[in-house]
Amino acid sequence: MSDITIIGTGSMARGIASRAIAGGRSVQLLAHDDRAKANALAAELGGDSTGLVTTGVLGDAISGSIVIAAVYLEASKAILAEHGTALDGKVYVDITNPIDFSTFEGLAVPEGSSAAEELQKITGARVVKAFNTTFAGPLVAGEVGGQALDVLIAGDDDEAVQAVADLAKAGALTPIVVGPLRRARQLEQLGFLNILLSANESLPEFQWNSAVRFVTAG
Repeated sequence: MSDITIIGTGSMARGIASRAIAGGRSVQLLAHDDRAKANALAAELGGDSTGLVTTGVLGDAISGSIVIAAVYLEASKAILAEHGTALDGKVYVDITNPIDFSTFEGLAVPEGSSAAEELQKITGARVVKAFNTTFAGPLVAGEVGGQALDVLIAGDDDEAVQAVADLAKAGALTPIVVGPLRRARQLEQLGFLNILLSANESLPEFQWNSAVRFVTAG
């Protein structure tokens, strides 16, 4: 058994796996269809030499109690459909920002809902929203400008939310629980805004290397 299963081998999978390994968590990396990609990422992260990382492909048995799908929303829906009841009771972390790429003017989810809430409707897993406001590069580094990254977390299941908060804290990140799963609506809008800033060539200071950070008075 692994602590965490990460589905995907792209930049966000690399970033989240980096933090998980830094926190001493065991990780199962599942590539979409080419195990060599998972093996290459495991070697890059150094997890294969420590025994913290195992690899496979989508469709293999999921060993992690926390499942993080580093994929787009439609792929997340397909993953939940493929694994069905095998995910029941697991913590499923939705990191998506469901942008309407046809207009790039909003989110492609029903009004008054969010990607996370839509996924919860089709799975017996306990869906938690997290990591959608953190970019891959800063996650690999674990900081931006010498400051730790905030991980904003929303969910209806207290135990599942705590599991994700513990994962973030172990990886030297700052977990902030923002409320129930419906708060994912605000997190997805915030993630969209962060993407808009970084995709704007007239704002080169952002360019995927920024972070959303909440600073308290204390």
